[in-house]
Amino acid sequence: MSNKRAKAGLTAVQFDSARYLELLGKIMGESERLQNGPAQGLVPREDYCSDHVLAALKPYTVESGGPLTVERIAFTEGRGNVIIKYPGTTSKSVAIVGSHMDLVPANPENWERDPFKLTIEGDKLHGRGATDCLGHVALLTELMISVAIARPTLTRTLTAVLIVNEENASNPDSFGCGVEGVLAAGKMEHLKSGPVIWLDCADAHPCVGTTSSINWTLKATGKLFHSGLPHKGINALELASEAVAELQKRFYERFSPHPEEAPYNFATPSTMKPTQIKNAAGSLNQLPPWTEISGDVRLTPFYEPNDCKQFLIDAIADMNTNITKLPTRGPCSKYDIEGARGLLEITVDSNGVLGGIACTLDSPGHKALCKATAHVLGSCVPYAIGGSLPLVRDMQKAGFDVQLTGYGLMKTYHADNEYALLSDMDKGFRILRGVIAEVEGKWEDVAGAD
Repeated sequence: MSNKRAKAGLTAVQFDSARYLELLGKIMGESERLQNGPAQGLVPREDYCSDHVLAALKPYTVESGGPLTVERIAFTEGRGNVIIKYPGTTSKSVAIVGSHMDLVPANPENWERDPFKLTIEGDKLHGRGATDCLGHVALLTELMISVAIARPTLTRTLTAVLIVNEENASNPDSFGCGVEGVLAAGKMEHLKSGPVIWLDCADAHPCVGTTSSINWTLKATGKLFHSGLPHKGINALELASEAVAELQKRFYERFSPHPEEAPYNFATPSTMKPTQIKNAAGSLNQLPPWTEISGDVRLTPFYEPNDCKQFLIDAIADMNTNITKLPTRGPCSKYDIEGARGLLEITVDSNGVLGGIACTLDSPGHKALCKATAHVLGSCVPYAIGGSLPLVRDMQKAGFDVQLTGYGLMKTYHADNEYALLSDMDKGFRILRGVIAEVEGKWEDVAGAD
């Protein structure tokens, strides 16, 4: 390490685009084996990705005479999370967490290019994972390598955590192998002493809020009968439709726009929508004996998901008790006839519940992220969305100052023909470097570097 480099401090932490693209090309070359879709028989083995990450980091590890400590922690064979540390001089920390090595599946037939390799066209980086989230895996690795080369003196230990199984985190069959397992093992406890940047969002500005997601299915049971004699049957399709309409009406009364949503710039308030319908097989001249309508709730983080789940259950119980008060359709439509009564049942998928988060807006982490973002982009416009990120709410409740950001493109998340921009990753690198400088009290080290 030269004295000149040591004195340069964080200014010497520079984005090497060639090194970044080399690593990104290698890990995206593994993307077909990183797809996470158990229903399609796709179970990822993220070690195929982290093998390349570890190889890129090896020259800068303590074992090789460098400053980095690197640990791969697996709770399921072949699916290791990676923790990378650059030591500080105190017990305080600054961390970047959440970039994941598994991917949503891609169907090559729907893509204009091979989704399972990096294709570079000017500033565009094409391929599955460019935005979500291999582009960030490579970015975070590049940041740690650059810090290791520059060797700035930091008071806070800089920690990066690459995770597995983010795209399937709510599945009980694989729960515990990702960041939730790392948390349970106590491997992230020290990160409570400083800001934690969750790097798995898009569009460069801070994401300050997400919603809880609750999946539900309402089943209506009626009585099959010939449609020419509708007064002798109970039309389950009509019953289900009216019950959902009533449920939505009650939902929007109970979970109306919350006053705390405004400071977070939420794109929408809490919503409840039907999205799928399934019916008993039969002919067009039969009243269907049962119908299922499924959908989801997106709940802003100022409401508790468990309260909403109980509300749905209680509302359907009340409708069952007062089923004759539900609107009917025409003079022959009834839900309670001689010898039969309609029945409503709601199932709330506990495995499909993801918690939302409202980031702390007055925390040092948020202020540092906003300052660094405005410095690099010229402005900082925090936003909140109806999407959900698994596990960040649990981390916040456990005492972590979690802030969310990312440098892919929202419009290509989980999409066919996914891509990201190299220039955005360069800007993201400088923003993350700025966050480190700000919480270190060394803003002047980078303020003039860009």
